[in-house]
Amino acid sequence: MRIGIDARFFGFRQKGLGRYTQKLVENLEKVDLVNEYFVFLKYENFDEYQPKNPNFKKVLADYHWYTFTEQIYLPLTLYKHHLDLMHFPHFNVPILYFKKFIVTIHDLTLIHFPTVKNSALHPAFYRLKFLAYRVTIRSAIMRAKRIIAISQFTKDDVAENYGVSAKKKTMVTYEACEDFCMFSSKNPEEILQKYGIIKPYLLYVGNAYPHKNLDRLVLAFGDVLKEKKDIQLVLVGKNDYFYERLRGLVNGQKIENIIFLSDISDYELDVLFHKSIANVFPSLYEGFGLPPLEAMAKGVPVISSNHPCMREVLGESAHFFDGESVPAIADAIKIIISDENLKQNLIKKGYEQAGKYSWKKMAQETLDVYISLDA
Repeated sequence: MRIGIDARFFGFRQKGLGRYTQKLVENLEKVDLVNEYFVFLKYENFDEYQPKNPNFKKVLADYHWYTFTEQIYLPLTLYKHHLDLMHFPHFNVPILYFKKFIVTIHDLTLIHFPTVKNSALHPAFYRLKFLAYRVTIRSAIMRAKRIIAISQFTKDDVAENYGVSAKKKTMVTYEACEDFCMFSSKNPEEILQKYGIIKPYLLYVGNAYPHKNLDRLVLAFGDVLKEKKDIQLVLVGKNDYFYERLRGLVNGQKIENIIFLSDISDYELDVLFHKSIANVFPSLYEGFGLPPLEAMAKGVPVISSNHPCMREVLGESAHFFDGESVPAIADAIKIIISDENLKQNLIKKGYEQAGKYSWKKMAQETLDVYISLDA
């Protein structure tokens, strides 16, 4: 088969979606020595991907996501390569692409959290954008020959919102994590000092969108500080509108010992993970939730909201709390910083849980989907 992969999100800079796309391509190279692949990339990540399998070819498709150029010119580029199957690792499938394709649905956040609070756009523009998203998602799900969901929770969510026909053609392929310990001759303590981390700390890694529930996290942390002063909270994410708004809440409530970090190196993030007391993940909605699983792979205990997806992915290897309750989050923080036996138990279970997931297995299962459509 001639298989296309929309890899315009390729690379760690695009966070979870970029990592999924990168690992999919890299591991398909390992498990498929038969089919011919065309990997479509943007200019900014074109050199980042270097094929190691001669059956994989790079194609420039420098069309930005969620734009009219994507809708019009990307299909024309795809048609030129006479593909038997196209894989879109995100819901942004051009409506004008009519050949056989599969789509990966990571989550339905935009469906469940449609409020203007989720965007920095003017309300009128956001409503138009949200409508376009809804149309695009529905079109992708209804027209796809197969749907890949990254968790059973997401599969069930797709079925609940788009019906039995969508459920029948949806399969689950889990994401994975790998611990690359980057410690070298550098002194990790220098990294902590560089960012003013001078006390034991909890770590959150991710964006600050409303469903990530960081407002409750910082309020809970403020409550913990009333009893335990010798602790810090480190929040790592892109310095955008949502993090600025969170800073406003922290400053308004006069909550101390919270450190905001952005644009840090992979080495520095690795140090922050390994040196933390625990990873805290208060999200109210996820399609998979990769950061806490990555923390487990690094030997870091995890406290997490009890969202169904997080219970599915993390199993019995995390300490769960009610993400909608500030006191419950505060209690979980108090427990993890004081109960050494719990921490060691979670570390052990965390290693085991993270080991259950494999990018290579994910790629093989995806390849099985491709082959099933070769008719």
